Amino acid sequence: MEKEAAEPGYWDDPRRAQQDMRVLGRLKDTVALWTDLTSQATTLLELTELAMEDGDYSLEGQLSSDARTLSRTLAREEIALTLAGPYDDRPAIVSVYSGAGGTDSQDWAEMLLKMYLGWGESQRRPVQVMDLSYGDEAGLRSATLEIGGAYAYGYLSAERGVHRLVRLSPFDPNNLRHTSFAQVEVVPAAGEEEDLVIRPEDLKMDTFRSSGPGGQNVQKVASAVRLTHLPTGIVVSCQTERSQHQNREYATRILMARLLAKQNEERAEELARLRGERIAAEWGNQIRSYVLHPYKSVKDHRTYFQSTNPDAVLEGALDDFIEAYLISRVG
Repeated sequence: MEKEAAEPGYWDDPRRAQQDMRVLGRLKDTVALWTDLTSQATTLLELTELAMEDGDYSLEGQLSSDARTLSRTLAREEIALTLAGPYDDRPAIVSVYSGAGGTDSQDWAEMLLKMYLGWGESQRRPVQVMDLSYGDEAGLRSATLEIGGAYAYGYLSAERGVHRLVRLSPFDPNNLRHTSFAQVEVVPAAGEEEDLVIRPEDLKMDTFRSSGPGGQNVQKVASAVRLTHLPTGIVVSCQTERSQHQNREYATRILMARLLAKQNEERAEELARLRGERIAAEWGNQIRSYVLHPYKSVKDHRTYFQSTNPDAVLEGALDDFIEAYLISRVG
């Protein structure tokens, strides 16, 4: 591919060339990763053999630690081999929607947003909050963020579904136990190579003033943007930036991602129809339950993986849950 890139006329088709450069970059990263792992394993083996020949056990602790680190890296990369979908390597656009339950569910939506922000930060991934819609008293009605980095969509697709919280409500004067629900939607970001065209006449744009917690207006000018795609009825909004231009750009990115997701869903439904399969359209039951009272637990209902440390999970410690889901899909 590098030789082809050096050929005359290679950049005559900039779109194709840029796609190839992205693929080449990923391939280089893969080669570098496995070359480095091979080098580490070889060095560890040589040091271990030398220590055994000399009867020197002073490095035993360090060598064992390095071997465990290498094994964890290998296990993580083996998990990554499950991410072979056509969009798994894309950035993920994650939307959280509060469900029934009033203020408690809106607070739960905000907790989930912080969880995904924490996961992105712990992974050192680029994260951009694209839209926030605040609740009347506390929390969020909805939130949308984009998380990038290697195979972001592939990993975060494990989070798609209904999340359930059980706790003593901080908004109940009697401090009673409440159950709250929130829906998490995860779609791949649309790439430049996508054959998605939005005709100007199919798009309606409204502007309004951004609102903050409690519903108060936080901008004097109408910088927030709402886009409606008339043929599909898809509506997206962005109000996190002071610039109307920036909010429109974010809204367009979200709209393109949702149009791509809708297009793929329609293809899957048509394929299922031809095969005689049935695809359920309902929300379905919750994928995961977070219990803070009367005991502490987080349980994934698809894989039965469980943690007794919900505080860590809500701070972004999601890797074990995501990996258990990815492994379960392989069977």
